[in-house]
Amino acid sequence: MAEFLFDKGPVAEVVVGARTRGTPRVRVPQRDQIEWHDASLDELLDADHPARTVWEATGGLDLSAWLDEVQAVEGHAGRNGTSPRLLVALWVYATIDGIGSARELARRCERGQGHLPYRWLCGGVTVNHHLLSDFRSDGGEKWDALLTQIVAALLSAELVTLRRMAQDGVRVRADAGKSSFRRRPTLEECLREAEAHVAALRLAAEDPADRRTAGERAARERAARERQERVAAALRECEELQRQRDERSQRTNRKAKEARASTTDPEARVMQFSDGGFRPGWNVQFATDVDSGIVVGVETTNVGNDSEQLPPMLEQLQDRYGRAPAEALVDGGYVSRDAIDQAATRHGCTVFAPLKDEQRQLAAGTDPHAKKKGDTPAVADWRARMATELAKTVYRLRAQTAEWVNALARNRGLQRMPVRGQPKCRTIALLYAIAHNLMQAVHLRTKAAAESLARATAVPAATLPATSCAATTT
Repeated sequence: MAEFLFDKGPVAEVVVGARTRGTPRVRVPQRDQIEWHDASLDELLDADHPARTVWEATGGLDLSAWLDEVQAVEGHAGRNGTSPRLLVALWVYATIDGIGSARELARRCERGQGHLPYRWLCGGVTVNHHLLSDFRSDGGEKWDALLTQIVAALLSAELVTLRRMAQDGVRVRADAGKSSFRRRPTLEECLREAEAHVAALRLAAEDPADRRTAGERAARERAARERQERVAAALRECEELQRQRDERSQRTNRKAKEARASTTDPEARVMQFSDGGFRPGWNVQFATDVDSGIVVGVETTNVGNDSEQLPPMLEQLQDRYGRAPAEALVDGGYVSRDAIDQAATRHGCTVFAPLKDEQRQLAAGTDPHAKKKGDTPAVADWRARMATELAKTVYRLRAQTAEWVNALARNRGLQRMPVRGQPKCRTIALLYAIAHNLMQAVHLRTKAAAESLARATAVPAATLPATSCAATTT
């Protein structure tokens, strides 16, 4: 009979001092073992996790516009709808986490295999990528109203002043390749081919020999029809763009280049990015309240330059909040006589922006701050104002506000649009602004509460920790 029940193999000997012993037995980690944990999702998630902050922040929002669309009501048959608060919280947290894909977000929400913060937010409610995608893309006006609601609440609490605004644009890649841009003759040929393809699929669906299912035939026909619609839209965009170029060529006496449009995203345009390269993209504009770091205005345009973006943003702020900021801080790309004149005459807004070719004028012995021929009083005041040290000091606040917001958006994944078309791309920009504002609002309210407590307890303000808006939102 064997000495041991199981064969332990050859035993190595370890010399320790003057004696020997067997191979040491130690415990090693084993991470592939399935275990049961008697803990709820709430117990598994850290008490200070950002997902909890997002859930609390969305709890105070008025989401009645989404709730009114829920068909299931008490006392009637039908499947329960999904809570709009849950869907808003999921997209806000996903945006902060750098997730822009509805499929990836749905995967992270899966039971068992999902990520804990997303599973905690869901709390057992199942979601799929169709639900998530439709909720985000189809709610453009509701997302826009939500941004207004958040900022209006902060204005009411005097946490946002709208006294001084900084505006800047960020170029974002469009969901289209450069090879998808075609000239008018090519687009016309593509449209004929797309129409012929749709007609051929409809005839094939009536053929008894066709073995495909009804679902397969419908899917193929839908894809062909959507391509036909995109090509037709690209042709219309190309014709409109060519008309604009022809009008501009008549004014400048320069030959107009032949226009092109994308068959993938007809509204996108090729524009120059910060690295000097030219790619299909969108120009996303953020207007930020300087005192609080809250984004107060958002726009998405396919115009590659910023020279005409200030007046529309001031109009948007006027419509949203009933007033425009008293001061606007913009870089040199926004400077034009019309923009400065409109800001002053229509909105009473004082513009702080650098002068163009200031160093070249100084080198030529010309005073860049003197009134020029054709200057309106508002433009002349702007030139004289930017010669003062006070104006230069105020303008320095632009970078730490506007570029900080742009950098946060980049870090959170605003590199390429996950959707197509100007309305849907604007929704993406709104979602980034809402996510930023909800997190920044938590900081503002916490800071205000601390200052109120300090005043109540007569603690000198100098003893409070110094903070700035650019160092609080991550």
